[in-house]
Parts: sequence; C-alpha cells; structure tokens
Amino acid sequence: MKRKTNFLTLTTLLSAAIILFPSCSNKNKSSTTGFGYNSKKWGGFENTKYKGQETGPGLVLVPGGAFVMGSAEQDVALDYNNVERKVTVNSFYMDEAEISNKQYGEYVYWLQRIFTSYPEVYKKALPDTLCWRSRLAYNEPYVEYYFRHPAYKDYPVVGVSWLQATDFAAWRTDRVNEMILDREKIHPYLDNKITDDQNFNTKAYYASKYEPAKGKKKQSKGMPRDFRTKKGKRNLAVKDGILLPEYRLPTEAEWEYAAQGAIGNSQYENTDERRVYSWNDETVRMTHGKEKDRGKIMANFKRDKGDQAGIASQLNDAGMITTPVDAYWPNDYGLYNIAGNVSEWVMDVYRPLSFEDVDDFNAFRGNVYTKLKLDQYGELEEKDSLGRLIFVPVTLEENINRRNYQVSDNIGYKDEETYNNDEQKYEYGVTTLIRNKARVFKGASWNDRAYWMSPGTRRWLDEDLSTSTIGFRCAMIRVGSPIGNSKKRNKTLPTSGIGKKSKKRR
Repeated sequence: MKRKTNFLTLTTLLSAAIILFPSCSNKNKSSTTGFGYNSKKWGGFENTKYKGQETGPGLVLVPGGAFVMGSAEQDVALDYNNVERKVTVNSFYMDEAEISNKQYGEYVYWLQRIFTSYPEVYKKALPDTLCWRSRLAYNEPYVEYYFRHPAYKDYPVVGVSWLQATDFAAWRTDRVNEMILDREKIHPYLDNKITDDQNFNTKAYYASKYEPAKGKKKQSKGMPRDFRTKKGKRNLAVKDGILLPEYRLPTEAEWEYAAQGAIGNSQYENTDERRVYSWNDETVRMTHGKEKDRGKIMANFKRDKGDQAGIASQLNDAGMITTPVDAYWPNDYGLYNIAGNVSEWVMDVYRPLSFEDVDDFNAFRGNVYTKLKLDQYGELEEKDSLGRLIFVPVTLEENINRRNYQVSDNIGYKDEETYNNDEQKYEYGVTTLIRNKARVFKGASWNDRAYWMSPGTRRWLDEDLSTSTIGFRCAMIRVGSPIGNSKKRNKTLPTSGIGKKSKKRR
C-alpha cells in the first residue's frame, strides 16, 4: 500500500511539472498550439529573436517612475498653473544635450540638397536669426554670426519654433533608421543620388511605398527571411524590432521628470528630498565635488538685473548669452543644461489647469488622432511630393462605439462639454490669449532668473513663434522593459511561475 502511495505521489508531481513548465520543452514551438515557429510547414509565423531596444544616437535612457509634477518654488508669477500632482511616466530616452547649431545645420543642409524642386521646404526650416534683435540693444553680430559661424557650432540652436522643432525630430527619425538599414546591409544609403519624393521615409518603408534606387552596392543582404517561402526575402517590419521608434519632443511630464533627476536623490522606494532645481541644495552654486569647483555657478542663467555673467576677473557662469550644449555639470540622468542655457519646447498644448485634468500615467495634453489616407478602393494613397505618407483626421462616425475617444482633435478635452471646437472657451463674451496653438516651454534660459530653473515652472508661446531664448532637445519612447537591456533586469521583475526561471527558484 505504501509503494502504491509513493507511485501516485510521483505521478502527481510529474503531472504538475508538465503543467508548470510547458514552455521549457521547445522554444521553437508554440505553447498554445504546438505548431512550429519560423517554419513554412506551419504557415511561416515568426517568433523574432529580440535583444532589446537600441539606444539611438545622442540619447540616454531615463528610467520611468512616479514623481510629483508642479511647483517646488513660490509662485512668484501668480499664475497658479502648476499645482502639485503625482503622476507616472514610462521609461524613455532623451537627448544628452540641447540640439546645437551644428546639428540643426546638418538638417537644413539636407533639405536644401534633397528637395531641389521645393526650395520653400529649406527656407521654411531656417531658424529666425532676426530673433536676436532688440530695439534698445546692439545684437546685430548675433543676427549675422550665431547660426552660421563655427565659433557657435556647439551652442544651442535658437530662433526655432515648435513646428520647426517637430519637423526636425521627424526628419531625424528617418535619417537614423536609414543609417540602420545601411549598417545592417539591408538597403544602401543612396541619398546623394536622389531628390524630392525618392528620399527614405520610415512609415512609407513599412507600408511598402518606398523603393530604394539601385546603386553600386549589393542590396538586401541583411533582409530577413520570409518564412512563408523557402528562399524569399522581405522588408523589415515593426515586428523585427530593428528600426527605432520616432524621435519627438518630450512631453511636459517627461521633461519635468528628467529635469528633476530624482534618481540621485532616492533610496529604495522613497525620494528623500524634493529638489528645487536639478541638483540638491537650494543654492545655485556647487557645494560638493572637487574643491576647485566649489562655489561655481551650476547653470547658465541671469543672476541679477544687468548681470549676465559676472565681472571680467571672475565670470560666474561664463555665459553672456548661450554656452556650449555640454557645458557645466550633467544632472543625475546625465543630461546637460536641463536647468539653464535655453528654455526648451515640449509637446504639450498649454492649459492653466492641465495638471488637474491629465491622466496619472503618461500625462499629456495635445492628442490629435489621425489615420492613413486611403483611396476609393481602400488602398493607401501614394506619397506626397516630399515622399511622406498622407494622414487625415479620424472621424466621429468610425469611432461612434469607442469609449476611450471618438473625435480626432482632443486638445480641448474637458475645456467644455462640447470639445470638438477650434479654441478653448472660458465664458461667453470673454476672450483669451491662450488657444490650441499655445505650446508649453520649460526651464530657464541665459536671460532668465533662477526661479525659472525649477523644473515645475511652465510658460507658453504660440507654436509658430520663436525667440532667442528657446531651443529644444528630442526624446523617444522606451519599448519593452523599463529598466533597459541589462540581463540584471530579470532579477527585479516578477515572473509568472511558468518556465525555466521559476524552476531555478524552486
């Protein structure tokens, strides 16, 4: 009887092991159906080997988390537009430094070289160098030299509107992905031989609307196999995880989270002290580190009325106007000049009460939902004259049964009961300067007092305007693990209890 009990116990344990670890048997077979992956015999469904998101040029990873948005300073402007609000942002990448004159110059040079039939594209992208003019100051040298002279090539680009900064980010996405295609020997870089609508566009490539011109280099070496056939090749798709997501402007929540740099001011699950600026202490001078650096100004800002940089024998921040984008000390995320130098555009549309309205996760105001334009036969429209796919607003009729959204333009959501209007309305007969084209910019500039260096402060300007004090940097979403590509991440993430990892723990 005892032997029978042991046999039954052993049988029960083996059955439990089979249930617990079904995925251990073969990674090349589906744990759902048992069919084989990456096999023509079983229909060619692909199980992609993915090692994690590549870090794009110029970017650093900012691990996401919860934080308190809003005022950490007295509201000296009496705007009451940044009440404290706890939110969470997903992990994302952000430019290590502000976009420089050299980087933006590369962009406008490319536009001039490629769009030979449309010179207005190049002219539209040029920064407004006249932004330096002031009626009671002599700033003509900056008008002439700041964007063009090599002495300023590593200084932040200014005179760029929100719309221009957004266009730069879209261009950068395509150029980086084009570089990846060339590096992986999938399509050779041929922009030196093409013009106008033949240039590479990521979304057009995914939609099979991009056909690379034939060059001397051999093409398609690195193209993935089409497992529906024996020897066929196919274009890259999103499921391959090789091309990067879009470069874009950061959201206000992302920018403020990155600027706080709280990762260097926390233990376990607690933030020890909320920072006024991007560093510890309530002073703007260096209080730690090497002795030779003690007492130095931490960022480029205007210390006092009429004091742009201190006296000649002891310049306090050495910045009469802007300074190189990698000047001073980076914050705890490795971001340079996130507090001063130039203010920076973010994606959000401005509302005084945004912090009361937005979601707890990935807070943002400014969504306008679009879809690809189709022809009368339901096929994708051809590209426009610049080689881009055409997008149109989604319609109420096609989303009538949706609960999360229905209309295309959600910028004015919660402004009033009927929000599919063009402008925000406060009271009947009362007008406001704030409208749907008002975009938020964050941080202090070379011409601002220390108050604006506090990450929670916020201001706004129309998206088609620019100044000599506003620049920008780009961001990109982190897909997958919020921690990064390190193998150590598996030690911090919970597991389902199924598979090899749970077996090791047992």
